[in-house]
Amino acid sequence: MSDREIDLQLVERVREGDKRAFGLLVEKYRRRVIRLLSRMVRNPEDLEDIAQETFIKAYRALPQFRGDAAFYTWLYRIAVNTAKNHLVARGKAMRTVSDHAVNDDDEPDERLVAQDNNTPESELLSKQVAIAVNEAVDALPEELRQAITLREMEGLSYEEIAETMDCPIGTVRSRIFRAREAISSKLRPILGTPDDKRW
Repeated sequence: MSDREIDLQLVERVREGDKRAFGLLVEKYRRRVIRLLSRMVRNPEDLEDIAQETFIKAYRALPQFRGDAAFYTWLYRIAVNTAKNHLVARGKAMRTVSDHAVNDDDEPDERLVAQDNNTPESELLSKQVAIAVNEAVDALPEELRQAITLREMEGLSYEEIAETMDCPIGTVRSRIFRAREAISSKLRPILGTPDDKRW
């Protein structure tokens, strides 16, 4: 049974009145939601509040969940919208990937840091690349930053990103392409790659 099918079964159990089933969904996705929100929200107390609000909204909205998208994609959209609403209400700027690029093990995400070959030169290059990537991501418009984060950090498919961001798949492809171009333009001087090559 696939992950998606398991989630759908849990959703059905919740709809039938089994609150423990929703607890299993919360347990399964809490860390991933927190990780996503930590890239958008600076204050740890706000982070917990928004995560809790995300799951409350998801629980209340379960009757409207049709299963067209994966449960996680649907939950992702709720989390992003909840964080955006919170930040707009508080008048805060969106936090970016660079502030908290971690994976499930709370280690730096390897996709944002060059591989370390344990030489002083490679360590310096790794740091320079990481700084350049983070600065480039910081400078991206919100739509591009969100698209590249969902693709490169969360590993969502183009279809899932389109569902999450509520836009056509062609728009997603364009945003990811533009984000990658912006990042590669920052990396070219460091890596010594010509202008006609991305990396």
